[in-house]
Amino acid sequence: MKSILLKLLLLSAAAGLSSQSQTLTTLVRFNGANGSDPVSALVQGIDGNFYGTTFSGGAYNYGTVFRVTPEGRATTLHSFDLTDGANPQAALVQGTDGNFYGTTSDLSVSLGCCSYSNDGTVFKITPEGVLTTLHTFMWTDGANPMASLVQGTDGDFYGTTPNGGLFNFSDGGGTVFKITSQGVFTRLYRFNSRSYSPQNALIQATNGNFYGTTEGGTIYEITPAGAFTQLYLFPINESYDPMGGLIQASNGNFYGTTSGNSKIFEITPAGVLTTLYSFDTTEGQTTYAGLVQATDGNFYGTTWNGGSNYLGTLFEITPSGVFTTLENFLGTNGNQPAAPLIQGTDGNFYGTTSSGGGGANGGGTVFSLSTSLGPLVKMLPPAGATGSVIRILGTNLIGATGVTFNGIAAPFTVVSASEITATVPAGATTGPVQVTTPSFTLLSNVAFLVNP
Repeated sequence: MKSILLKLLLLSAAAGLSSQSQTLTTLVRFNGANGSDPVSALVQGIDGNFYGTTFSGGAYNYGTVFRVTPEGRATTLHSFDLTDGANPQAALVQGTDGNFYGTTSDLSVSLGCCSYSNDGTVFKITPEGVLTTLHTFMWTDGANPMASLVQGTDGDFYGTTPNGGLFNFSDGGGTVFKITSQGVFTRLYRFNSRSYSPQNALIQATNGNFYGTTEGGTIYEITPAGAFTQLYLFPINESYDPMGGLIQASNGNFYGTTSGNSKIFEITPAGVLTTLYSFDTTEGQTTYAGLVQATDGNFYGTTWNGGSNYLGTLFEITPSGVFTTLENFLGTNGNQPAAPLIQGTDGNFYGTTSSGGGGANGGGTVFSLSTSLGPLVKMLPPAGATGSVIRILGTNLIGATGVTFNGIAAPFTVVSASEITATVPAGATTGPVQVTTPSFTLLSNVAFLVNP
């Protein structure tokens, strides 16, 4: 497996160009009416557009779900009205059924004479904006979800809540749960004591298990059945708060950030942690968001404040710890980015700022960052067995002449400029997916996991 991941890193680095210059473009400025306070990351849909949520604003000021094209045309798909949830803080995830799944951190319902405040929801929403509530949290099964869901290789969705899980309100330290696309809910684990308050999304690693972090200072592994292992506990005398979640990089190790002391760290699957970089205020501060590894093999991220204007920054760091500040936010183009970046299939980065954007009602922005990296492809789902059909997402895929899974040719059909369907071929092994078009040879920046 290690050699496969190394091969992926080398191929991805060869596919991308060096990020020697960059251009930041503001795509959307939120003003309250169209949403406000986007504190979560974007997700790129099958159609090539980007989807996200705002914490507040919209028709009822309880937040929205929106769509934005790569050119910046924004559409509000849904405004939460409190009865169907409120204040989404998490990114959406697109399921294999084409629908998006997400969470809200609050909810209010009326029963007879009285209104009751509950503890958030899990919802499904179609690309056209038809929303269905799948689950309502009631403290003992978790409360106030802040993190996005992840669809596991079994097709179910896995997530976390920072609160709830125990009958005693003072001891509810959060939960890990799974839920089916039909809303069948299972609590897998509940936190307490120091290992409390998971505030960011899980990731499913190449070994099939999930990994995450807690505000209380732990990095943990949990199986799909709920068996929990603490991998690392930050010293209590440090200001740690690893709230940004983890990513698994091409070398098989995990990378993350701590917000309390603004550090970037690397941790092995065995739990050996190394500090990769420590920020000073001129480079950025308060790293609430996690990282993304791009096609050049480097990591990219955001800081909530700090930088030359103390309004937050965008940065790049190599796996060996060479750090570069890419942008200092000005306020007029947004400030205080709280969410991680994503790399779009066009090679550019896309993200949000939680406030700023200009004008009296500056409620945050959606932006793109070009660093001269080339286009890539993504897989939906990111894992599958031989013979299964997956979607490959990309840009300008019309006329594609070949698809391979770690070098093994696969039958495929071009559905649109942004989508190919392909069958995982016999003999395929875990590794990169490659698509050949008349203009590019496109590689995935993550390995496709071939299930037994």
